[in-house]
Amino acid sequence: MMGPWQTGNNSVAIFGKIICQKLKEPIEQSVYKKIARDLANEMISNCESLNGNRSNLEKHILKTLAEEEDFDKYMIYIHNPRDHFKSFIRDEVSRYITDKFSVRVLPKMKENIKLLQQKIMKAAHESTEHVQVNSGDVGLWLKSFTQQLSDELIFSEKDLSGVKHDDVDDFNLLEDAVIKELPAIMSEISSRFNTKTFSLNLDNKDRPDELLIDHFCQCCWVQCPFCKAICTNTIENHHGDHSVPFHHINGIDGCFYRGTTNVSINICTSSVASDQSFYPIDLDDAVLWKEYRRAGGVYAQWSITADLSELPYWKWFVCRFQEDLETYYNKTFEGNGKIPDEWRKYSKQDAIESLDQYI
Repeated sequence: MMGPWQTGNNSVAIFGKIICQKLKEPIEQSVYKKIARDLANEMISNCESLNGNRSNLEKHILKTLAEEEDFDKYMIYIHNPRDHFKSFIRDEVSRYITDKFSVRVLPKMKENIKLLQQKIMKAAHESTEHVQVNSGDVGLWLKSFTQQLSDELIFSEKDLSGVKHDDVDDFNLLEDAVIKELPAIMSEISSRFNTKTFSLNLDNKDRPDELLIDHFCQCCWVQCPFCKAICTNTIENHHGDHSVPFHHINGIDGCFYRGTTNVSINICTSSVASDQSFYPIDLDDAVLWKEYRRAGGVYAQWSITADLSELPYWKWFVCRFQEDLETYYNKTFEGNGKIPDEWRKYSKQDAIESLDQYI
């Protein structure tokens, strides 16, 4: 026949097991979120493309675009740059996690679980001492236990509402029950951890790629009205003019010479040093390039400095994708838009190496 003390022991053991079961999801979330933050910081330090400002990131994006020679991706970059930046960052993170999972991610996860297990065990022990010193009940034990873990876990006494525990009065046994059950919970979390569950078990905002997107993409995305180059200001709603160190060739945005189907091969910085004119969108009167601000609106919000130095990258791009651009915009590189022969001398390697001027 089972004595009362044995029944009490069973009740405490069951309650300790319930506590650990209720802790499982918060533990998992805590471990995953901490690893995600650690990985994001690690990638900012270790990944060449992410180790710097947005201009450095853009340089690596342009290098990758040239290496892949995927015209459709170029069009996303030109017309929807923020989307392309996000996609690039997600690819970088996915590749890093896949390549480094066993050597970087898994060890971090196991270390985080070990530290969290020690913290939970310490919280259980200190809660027992607190209750004994204050002649408290199980409610006080739970309050102390959850408060000590509040900076690590989203877990409270409310998570145990409806669970009968009034007959728990031996807090040393409760502490032992929690400590005994904890390793199995931690082992179960570890066994489920892989590259797929890592993403699935995190809220979108806590994923390492989203943390990095937030880090790099809270900046200005206004594009030059002539060539679609992205303003490089690191503040999204900044004061003053938009600017960029290197402008594109106007034709990559489909700009063409008025009255023709010829794609424009002008480069903004060269054009503002010339006596040529352009026709602003929705206006019938020509405006001198050197007086482009007179066009008002978006044109007046940009600072474009006359500069005859040009980036070979976009000259190579136009030559490499001439037919694709002509088909995409239903225009041709003929007449005033004829591609200069000297542009065709640039190789892909020349284009990529020229990007080192970018920052």
